[in-house]
Parts: sequence; structure tokens; C-alpha cells
Amino acid sequence: MALITCHFFSESLGLSTSMTVILPQETTGQIGLRNVGSRKKVPTLYLLHGLSDDDTIWLRRTSIERYVAELGLAVVMPNVHRSFYTDMKYGNQYWTFLTEELPAVARSFFPLSEEREDNFVAGLSMGGYGAFKWALRHPDRFAAAGSLSGAVDLVNHIESGKSPIAGIDQLFEQIFGAESIRGTDNDLLHVMQQQSGSSAERPLLYQCCGMEDFLYEDNLSFREACLEAGYELIYEEGPGGHDWVYWDEYIQRFLKLLPLK
Repeated sequence: MALITCHFFSESLGLSTSMTVILPQETTGQIGLRNVGSRKKVPTLYLLHGLSDDDTIWLRRTSIERYVAELGLAVVMPNVHRSFYTDMKYGNQYWTFLTEELPAVARSFFPLSEEREDNFVAGLSMGGYGAFKWALRHPDRFAAAGSLSGAVDLVNHIESGKSPIAGIDQLFEQIFGAESIRGTDNDLLHVMQQQSGSSAERPLLYQCCGMEDFLYEDNLSFREACLEAGYELIYEEGPGGHDWVYWDEYIQRFLKLLPLK
């Protein structure tokens, strides 16, 4: 595998930013790792970070490079700060950056496939919200999407006022403004209900959450809404909290489900 730290200028953010990228490399003499490479454009996983992290965190907390080595899969990990992958009311346009600029820039630098069947997105916590929002609002772009302990019922999370994260109310107002996001494109349950089309036109959704996680009840709400809307959902739960022990295990489960050619 090739590991690339890529610094570049973002037009939509108006500043220099970064992404960390893993690219397949076929090797024969490397000890302890079997790599699968390709001379063609490669399938891609956009892997999103959580609220307190950045584009390096998946490499620092898991063995994601080793997990994808035999899959011939590229991994693109962008940096979006504490934006909830949203065009912020008082801040930068991170939704536009993520969904429009990032794929175009990454594909201009690296041999990444543009085909829907070759593209996937996943994330943890805030990144789980971002991954599902991207896949639900643009189902034509992804074959599968995964949320690990995601903030997937954000309306309830905001309105309940029970988040254990210090200063989160002020952050949400900075991102979304003072008005409720209920019934908007930032409300995943609303977006899901508005989608039409057959199951073949929708991405496979993978959702997991630890039973001791503070987002567990929100994940149950999303699961029920997803099933009512007729989405193909693979749901897993088990002992675990909001931590990397859980995410390191379950990102491997998600990778095994990807419909790679």
C-alpha cells in the first residue's frame, strides 16, 4: 500500500486543507502483508472522522491500511474539523467541500473510479452522520454506506439536550443556526422518508452501535425509521461504548460486507 498525506487548496473552503489517502500497490517481496494492486481505476472508500478528530485518526487508532491491503481498495480520509459535514451557518461550506470538491480533486490526483458500484462511504460518530447524509442525499454515488456509532438521529440529539459533549449546543447553533433542523436536508430521518426509487437504486446501509454508547437510543430510532422506509439495512450491536476498541472491530466487519468486484 502507498500512504499519502496530501495538502491542497480548497476553493469551497477558501483555505488550504488536507486529506490522508491509502492507495493499493501490488507487491511481491513485502514481508508480512499481501497487497493487491490494480493498473485500472480503483474502488474507493471515503472514510470520515469524528468530532474531535482529523484526517489522520483512522490510521492512528486502527490498522485500516492493513485491513484494506488485500481488497485493492483506496481510502480517502478528508479533514472537516467540527463541521458535522455541513455548509455551516457561521463558518465554512464543508458539505459542498465533501460532496462536490473533494471527489473531483481526489480523482484528479489519484486513479480513483467514478463508478457508483466502486464507491463507498463510512464514518464514526459525527462521521457516521456525514456518511449516511452523503449516501442518502446522493444514492446514485455509492453502492454502500456505513455508520459506526453515528449521530444518526441528530434532531433528537440536539433537542433532547442530553449530549455529554461540553459546548455542543453552541457548536450546533454555529453549524445549523437557531432554527430546528427537523424536516430539513440535515435531518436524516426526513431525508430517508423523502427518497423514492427501488431498493436497487439505494445504497446498502450498514449500521452498528455499542449498547453502552450514549448514542445507542438514537441509533435504534434510525434503525426503525430505516426499516419502515424499506431500506436494505444491515444492523449490528453488542457490548461497547463510544471508543476505538469498538470502532476498530466494526470497521473490519463493514469492509467484509462491501460488494467489491
